[in-house]
Amino acid sequence: MEPVLFTEETPERKVAIVGSELVENYTVYIIEVSDGLHRWTVKHRYSDFHELHEKLTAENKVDRRLLPPKKILGKNSKPLVERRQKELEQYLQTLLVQFPQATPPALSCFLHLQLYEVNGVTAALAEELFHKGEQLLEAGQVFTLRPLQLYSVTQQLRLAKPTCFTGDAKTDLGHILDFTCRLKYLKISGAQGPVGSSNIQENSLPFDLSIFKSLLQIEITECSSQQISGLSSLRQTLATMSVHHSTDSMALVLVPEASEFPQWEPEGAASSCPVTAVIPVWKTLTTLDLSRNDISAVDSSVKLIPKVEFLDLSHNQLSSVENLQHLYSLVHVDLSYNLLCSLDAAHTRLGNIKTLGLSGNQLSSLQGLSKLYSLVNLDLSHNQLAQLEEIRNIGSLPCLEKLNLSDNPMCIIPDYRTKVLAQFGDRAAEVCLDGKTTTEKELDTVEVLKAIQKAKDMKDRKSNSSSSERKQPALPSQAVTSSREETAVAPSVLPKVEAAPPSVNTSHLHTALPAAPTEDQGETPGEHCGAPSAAVCCVCSPPAPHTDASCFFCSAPYCPLLPSQLLSLCSHKDFISQLSLRLGSALSEDRGDEEAELQKEEEESNEQAEKTELNGTSPGSRDGYFEMGLDDSVEESSSTSLPVPAPSLPVEEEEEEVQQAALSEQVQVRKALWCCCLQMKSEEEEEETGLMEGCLVLTDKHLGLLFLSHDFSPTNQDAEPSVLVPQLASSLQKSVLVPLSEVQLCSDRDLPHCPCLCLRSKTSQTQWILFSDPEELRKTRAELSKLLEMDPVSLDDPAPGPPPSLLNSWELEESRSADGGFPALLFLRSSSSSEPPPPPLRDVLSAAPVLPRLLFLSHRQLYVWVPDYGARTEPGPQESVPRLVRFPLAAVVVHSREQTCCESPQHRLRWNHSVELLLCGQRLLLLFPLPQDGASFLEKLSLRRASLEGVRMVALPQACAHRGHQGGQRSREQCCCSWRPPSDSLSSLSVEDTQPSPHLASGLSPGLTLLSGLNSQQLQPVFHKHIALADSEELRQLLWLSVVLYKSPEVELTCLLLLSTNAVYFLLEDSASSLAPHSELEVLDCADPGLRLCCCLSIPLSHIHSVNVGLFDQYFRIQGSSGEQVVCCMSRDSYATGQFLQELMSVLSLQQRAPPPEPSEQDFYSQFNTSGKMQNYELVHSRVKFIYPSEEEMGDLTFIVAERKNGCSSSSRSFNILLYLLVFQVQVLPQGSAASSSGPAPLAFSSSGSSGPVLQPRTLILTSTDVFLLDEDYVSYPLPDFAKEPPSRERYHLREARRIRDLDRVLLGYQTYPQALTLVFDELPGPDLLCPLSMDHFSAQAAPAEDGGSRGGAGGGDSGEVQWCVFVPSADSRERLISLLARQWEMLCSRELPVELTG
Repeated sequence: MEPVLFTEETPERKVAIVGSELVENYTVYIIEVSDGLHRWTVKHRYSDFHELHEKLTAENKVDRRLLPPKKILGKNSKPLVERRQKELEQYLQTLLVQFPQATPPALSCFLHLQLYEVNGVTAALAEELFHKGEQLLEAGQVFTLRPLQLYSVTQQLRLAKPTCFTGDAKTDLGHILDFTCRLKYLKISGAQGPVGSSNIQENSLPFDLSIFKSLLQIEITECSSQQISGLSSLRQTLATMSVHHSTDSMALVLVPEASEFPQWEPEGAASSCPVTAVIPVWKTLTTLDLSRNDISAVDSSVKLIPKVEFLDLSHNQLSSVENLQHLYSLVHVDLSYNLLCSLDAAHTRLGNIKTLGLSGNQLSSLQGLSKLYSLVNLDLSHNQLAQLEEIRNIGSLPCLEKLNLSDNPMCIIPDYRTKVLAQFGDRAAEVCLDGKTTTEKELDTVEVLKAIQKAKDMKDRKSNSSSSERKQPALPSQAVTSSREETAVAPSVLPKVEAAPPSVNTSHLHTALPAAPTEDQGETPGEHCGAPSAAVCCVCSPPAPHTDASCFFCSAPYCPLLPSQLLSLCSHKDFISQLSLRLGSALSEDRGDEEAELQKEEEESNEQAEKTELNGTSPGSRDGYFEMGLDDSVEESSSTSLPVPAPSLPVEEEEEEVQQAALSEQVQVRKALWCCCLQMKSEEEEEETGLMEGCLVLTDKHLGLLFLSHDFSPTNQDAEPSVLVPQLASSLQKSVLVPLSEVQLCSDRDLPHCPCLCLRSKTSQTQWILFSDPEELRKTRAELSKLLEMDPVSLDDPAPGPPPSLLNSWELEESRSADGGFPALLFLRSSSSSEPPPPPLRDVLSAAPVLPRLLFLSHRQLYVWVPDYGARTEPGPQESVPRLVRFPLAAVVVHSREQTCCESPQHRLRWNHSVELLLCGQRLLLLFPLPQDGASFLEKLSLRRASLEGVRMVALPQACAHRGHQGGQRSREQCCCSWRPPSDSLSSLSVEDTQPSPHLASGLSPGLTLLSGLNSQQLQPVFHKHIALADSEELRQLLWLSVVLYKSPEVELTCLLLLSTNAVYFLLEDSASSLAPHSELEVLDCADPGLRLCCCLSIPLSHIHSVNVGLFDQYFRIQGSSGEQVVCCMSRDSYATGQFLQELMSVLSLQQRAPPPEPSEQDFYSQFNTSGKMQNYELVHSRVKFIYPSEEEMGDLTFIVAERKNGCSSSSRSFNILLYLLVFQVQVLPQGSAASSSGPAPLAFSSSGSSGPVLQPRTLILTSTDVFLLDEDYVSYPLPDFAKEPPSRERYHLREARRIRDLDRVLLGYQTYPQALTLVFDELPGPDLLCPLSMDHFSAQAAPAEDGGSRGGAGGGDSGEVQWCVFVPSADSRERLISLLARQWEMLCSRELPVELTG
């Protein structure tokens, strides 16, 4: 590698103002700063210059008269801007000349020198380390540096300047050198492309690493390895090195000296040829990660890393593996995602490795892996393995435990798993295939396959022997008989294939979903609702197609659910006394069993001793073996009758005494806790593993767990404790009773972020995880820690939120405020099960559903954590991996369920513990084992969804459009959802008022189509049950219109606006789902045919800051607290706008207890009610600003139109705007073409692929002499308070312009579009009115229009004619436009305007 060149001279700094731009009402100057070859741009307005000048003059560093003065009038005029630009450039150049070296901090910050310039970057880094360096070193954290910072430090060290030339001790270069000498963990993170607004390419900057003396770990990303010097100085200390996206050769990283010395050898190696250099080895390097580079070969540079144990070469371009035989300590190798096609004799290169990753290659054969005898973990996923015979090459590896063959062609073979496991023979039970533990059923199938193969081999041997018999002479009869016997016995080796399948071993932790109870198990609770004619609720529908129409809750598998009334019995006197008696009798039984076992062992030992004595004295014994003769019969009978049994009466009396002692013994119960217990046992134990309801009992010396029997169900949900305690006493079963000395209380590190209590047995591998009320768990943990004499500091409450190890870095802050940790059992309840669930749900439902998942709620996500319970049972690596699945809250919808007439107690219990959600278009049933978790989860979910600022999803019942109107009275056959009487607020609306306009109705989504079919009385219950955020809301106003969102100003959406006493709701069309961040609402298809999903955006009234009213009340913009809550409502009707604003003020008055505004027929600009104050065209009503168009805004629009029309500003005094309307320009597109527009997207299209009218949003301006059609940005202007940059497009853009005198006629009718106006103009030569329209009305000349020409609209008519087809939604506005056009045309042409009616 060639030495990196660094400049040793200080580059010259230059500054120039290269341009300016107008933002709102002020000018921004574009400053270009150069430092040698590096350039960058900075933008500042004049006030920033003034602020800089004030700071410099306060420090007495510059003359106060150096800055050009302020201007009040005409500050944005072009001559003034050009003159000031030159003066400000001279001002900056003077400052740079005055401060050539030590730049003041204010000037450095103004010119962004601390971001791009060598001295500024170094000074900023030194000051940061001056304040935080010691804390960072003590914490031992990874410190991140950018290549630009290292480049600046390297340049500073090469310059002949003092380390503190600025005079500020905080910026001394020594702070950096002291920090780098002691730093142990470093990350260098570059990036592709230029840095910020500069031309600096970070990945090509040279820098030196020799300033780091103590590094143990380094990670380099997006840097050129050819530009890095000093890597060789890290050989003595570095233990871990990671290099990504930075090199195409291992030698550039491991042997930087190879560019200078082509013939080299590692230190200590015997060389057979002359060398030019001896390179030291990396003495302490044990981990090398060179993944995600462009390395094409493993070169000889690996000789320098003999102690490497972990080598990662994944995501490279390797086609072969060479030179790895020099790595004697290699344990883990990752060669995934390369170009490997074969690995011949891999054991000669890879040695005794334990983990080998080969996924994502092109392997089709495994012949080279047959001698990797120490291999434990092998990943072969995503390859080209198609033949099962290839598994034989690795089937004999003695240590292989984990094998991954997923996503290979062989995976589609029927019974793929059992056929692969059969290749391992007797070791099939030890192999974990594709991350799944081998089940007992699979092992039984493997045994069958082995027996079949054995019989097949035997048959082949027999056929071979039969063929040899024909060639040899006849055998003796005895041999023939034996051969026949062997032939007769051979078929018996094969088991019957049609036999019943083997039972599944339930001792494994991850079990399959238990089947429904069979007939021989007795009567099930499902018989109460199994009749086909009974009413079946939505949640009682069968979960799979093969089940009958019985209630899902009654026929579903056993799910442990804790009844709510049991929690109140923990301190009940009668219940505690029952527990005391049960524990006392259990302890007595244990003592009796222990004494009986001791007595039995003593009798066996005595009998064995007597036999030994007799055997030793027998005369007939030889070599220690006893042989009984005829004379020994008497001795034998006498010896066997030596143990005489004790009389029976004393034993019975002794048992009675023990029972009396047990009853009289007082067992003091210190704590009782009802919980759901997850009991996990090792695979060697025969007891079942699963979740059960039980009661934890603590005494002074013992811990007991009493489980409820599965058939327990309280007869009455509201039963008194006196009735409930006897039922519990008969249903409790003793499962665990151990001394406290054998119990270990696990800390939260064993199962972090889980609101549970973990206990472990010291004598076995059994563990219990208890889920219960968090407060009761805290008390129980404290009580148990006292009994075990443990330090309570080590048993803190678990941290809130999901585990940080499973979160992304940007999710950590959000997870700190997460609610929950709710344990729940998840079942898929979709009506259609022919297709597999989507990937997020598949990740949640992949393991056994009998194990609980943990649910967390943040302000944007629903986290479903699938803990690795198996990691708590046995030490060492586990097969299962914890997962964290995320669901956006905007896409989580609570399914409104309806209760049925099923009277089964089990049904009622499960109903109270369940919540049903709509996720990814599927119905997901959540069963909460704890009684309080269901309601708590539902409440927190509702609160979190109510606080969402963006678009969310709501579910609307399709049956609501067919319900009858019975004034709130319902029959039993009707839907049993809650329904409230209709309010009087919408009772005055007619059916026409609740229907959308024809131009909106043509493109409605299914959800909006459903709402459009409801009248005001039908809409009320739908709103309260499925849309409203609060229960006490009252619907006050509805309005069909189109809206434009601030985050997506180019799209105009059809919307139903609902105003309530709590919020403003926007029910949007389906295309709004694609506007959500990260496509959170992309799933709009619901598996339930009775529901329709709809996008909804809600803005609470308390979040509304201001309401901007458009010109002539054609639209209004509601502005909330963020960009997601800025919506421009295109009513295109001044009357509808006025009605909505009046109702909005009334609702705001209710919240603030202010008098509502009184209706007035006078102009709103001239009279305002007493509830608000009018200042500068702003009405402050109930803390909300209602901002109306000012005279300045109208004057600007008038000035712009007049300026573009006449070319001079003097004529604008007699030029005024008569009418301002928001209309649609109707365009008829040919088949296969699409509308093009820089404004909002077309509102309505015809059928796809056919010609038809398209509505393009336009702004129509009628003056005394001309008609204009413009594109207007409605939602971005005026700029919101939180906006940080100007809008991407101008406010006005001229599309069409025509003189009124050129108007030939007006066509009315349905020819092009219903109720559209067609304005027919004569094509006459005249001044070009089409020119770009912007807010820069001080420019002297205007450039020509972008699209040029004036033959727009619906197309041309006859030769020499231009037609504008304009649709005005409001009938009043349409009539007003026609009357004003006719009046002006008559004034200009002295005759009436021809108006024609068409069919």
